[in-house]
Amino acid sequence: MAERPALLVSRALPDSIMAAARDRFDLTVRDTTQPMDADECRAALAGYDVVLPTLGDAFSGVFDGAIRAKGLANFGVGYNHIDVAGARGAGLVVTNTPGAVTDATADTAMTLILMTARRAGEGERLVRAGDWRGWHPVQMLGMHVTGKTVGIVGMGRIGQAIAERCRLGFGMDVVFYNRSEKTVEGARQLGSVAEVCVAADIVVTAAAATPETRHIIGPDALAAMRPHAIFVNIARGDLVDEAALIETLQAGRIAGAGLDVYEDEPHVPAALRALENAILLPHLGTAALEVREAMGRMALENAIAIAEGRDPPNPV
Repeated sequence: MAERPALLVSRALPDSIMAAARDRFDLTVRDTTQPMDADECRAALAGYDVVLPTLGDAFSGVFDGAIRAKGLANFGVGYNHIDVAGARGAGLVVTNTPGAVTDATADTAMTLILMTARRAGEGERLVRAGDWRGWHPVQMLGMHVTGKTVGIVGMGRIGQAIAERCRLGFGMDVVFYNRSEKTVEGARQLGSVAEVCVAADIVVTAAAATPETRHIIGPDALAAMRPHAIFVNIARGDLVDEAALIETLQAGRIAGAGLDVYEDEPHVPAALRALENAILLPHLGTAALEVREAMGRMALENAIAIAEGRDPPNPV
């Protein structure tokens, strides 16, 4: 029997995916939930035929040593933790898992929109602290989202799914910024991020993390938002100048922010954690079993194709 290719999975995936991987590979799974550091990444490239990394694994500046691997089958649509040009220069194929994450991530955006607009985090803390004294007509008034204008920064698959939910589910007007021209039913493209921030009651970032989009939401964009507006990020933390956002929230220049991602995950600044007008989730965007299984199947299909020398279904 021919020797099976060696696969390293950087962090354990759902059981059904692990079982399928064992059927096709000589499988190794790291026994930690923490990201791989640069030394681990170099060792993985030298020791395995395929590596299945995910968020935070430090595949940047690590392609200068011995390389056995044929490719990186990333678990996740985002791959800003991988130096794709460096990987390609070293002869590696890089893949991701688009499509599988779209609806779950858009649902998380809606969760954050509603929680932030209706001050749900504040309300839950009030009840848990035993400080709620009962209903009254002007208690914790938030923003009614139906009929408002949502501005979406980045109109790819996830941005369009958010737009559809906002437009059809909540009767919102939709404006958006996208670096290339795009026609989206029921939505109007604007020329800049600042124009979106001026026009919208709710601003949502859904762009890919690239050098060009780093801090696309910075002091100027935040200053363009209206005082009653809220900001939501379900993309990647480095799209946002976190220090500028904290200062904006502390000063009350916008009504609130809902965040699922952070600039230096898993570190969340104490100043951000202290803010009552911030909803903070622990990167739950795709955290549903069936979604993670779908992502795993896609990543595994990519890994099998890489190991077999075929073109994978989802190259980046």
